[in-house]
Amino acid sequence: MNTKTTLLSMTDPQAFGVENPDGASPILFVSDHAGRAIPQHLGTLGLGEDELSRHIGYDIGIYGVTRELARTLDATYIFQPYSRLVIDCNRKPRKPQSVPEISDGTVVPGNVGLTVDQIGAREHEILRPYQDRIKAELEHRRAADRPFVLFAMHSCTDRPRSDPRPRPWDISVIANSDWRIGNALVDVLKSDTTLCVGINEPYVVNMEMDYTIPVHAEANQIPYVEIEIRQDLIGDDSGQRQWARLLADLFPKAVDLSGVLTS
Repeated sequence: MNTKTTLLSMTDPQAFGVENPDGASPILFVSDHAGRAIPQHLGTLGLGEDELSRHIGYDIGIYGVTRELARTLDATYIFQPYSRLVIDCNRKPRKPQSVPEISDGTVVPGNVGLTVDQIGAREHEILRPYQDRIKAELEHRRAADRPFVLFAMHSCTDRPRSDPRPRPWDISVIANSDWRIGNALVDVLKSDTTLCVGINEPYVVNMEMDYTIPVHAEANQIPYVEIEIRQDLIGDDSGQRQWARLLADLFPKAVDLSGVLTS
């Protein structure tokens, strides 16, 4: 691996962010698409602000929600500050949509015709450090014999261009083979709220292409759940605070109900 920096400059953001690194909560929050930064070297990827600011660029609102959750629950939060248009940090390297040439009908000029080395620079300088930081945190907790669970936080658009039908789900619970926390959370959401709850909607865990859950959680039998919140509900500070307050009560309740920390 060539470790010489070829993409990020000294003034670009670090390849990952960490909030509350010494948090005492057993919940570890991660967000693969929290930010919309683009390395200076890449300009705007040939896109205007109207495209960069919509859901193809990042998970709108999820950083604000999860940052507040981490503060309230005294939990650690690891997040990706770079736009998924630069490289999608929830895709295994060289898999479809890892560095998308087209995203929800929008051509990304800065991603067209890239060389292997250009794609490799994005992997080595953005994706790898972020995913390595998650791995290191999980290994540290395991070595300390500290019970923990992984919450992968996402938001989704209410109406993608590729399918203009409105999505009804306020929040969705996603998992693959391990539904211990997922089932408990569905039960809590349905009993304690009037929200429209989706199960594996509008996405599923793709074990072949996805990174965070298959590589870190499923492969190592780490209890987890993946969350999707509809972005129009958390697009401003008020919505983010409201959802953080709600989930700060429901997430620990679901973890306790699941029994994963005591089994």
